[in-house]
Amino acid sequence: MAGELPSKRVLLVEGGDDEHVVRHLCRPQQDMPEFDILDKKGFPNLEAAIGPEIKAPGRIVVGILADANDHPDRRWQAVSTRLRNANLEPPPALEPDGTVIEGTPRVGIWLMPDNRLAGELEDFIEQLIPADDRVWPLAQTYIDGIPATDRKFSDGKILRARIHAWLAARKEPRKMGGAIGAGDLDVTVPLATAFTGWLRRLFR
Repeated sequence: MAGELPSKRVLLVEGGDDEHVVRHLCRPQQDMPEFDILDKKGFPNLEAAIGPEIKAPGRIVVGILADANDHPDRRWQAVSTRLRNANLEPPPALEPDGTVIEGTPRVGIWLMPDNRLAGELEDFIEQLIPADDRVWPLAQTYIDGIPATDRKFSDGKILRARIHAWLAARKEPRKMGGAIGAGDLDVTVPLATAFTGWLRRLFR
């Protein structure tokens, strides 16, 4: 809306799936502070937006949620460079439970899945699938059994295909965030509680 003031507390994400998952993780958390989620539609756009979002008038908190992908160190360096350009000094490495840099604004960084390993949102979601889920092994077997010549996805996206095969077998097939809302994913596992804990510390 023209002339609308920017939100004071924002979380920058790479895409709609990230936004959907975050919203469903936060929904049952009664003590979760309020913040807006800005879908930047890809890491290049998110990276370019870091400086302008930090410098936006009235901004109090900026969260940065991105995939580590194959090279977590490179992704961290890319984010760190943007932070330095915005006159913020990031720590030398990410904190395992999510990084929070105190200042004005306060800035937080989380690289999916866990601030340590290579991966993306789907690697995070995999950790939330209950250990006794009987469909998950079948979804993996189905995807892994597709001959390489018939696959329409790259080797690096096998986990994504497995996750979506698993989602397709839900009572009401839905997005990853919807599976959280339906109770099909376990939001009490340490990784999920660490992530929501980071959001609380950041947006307090």
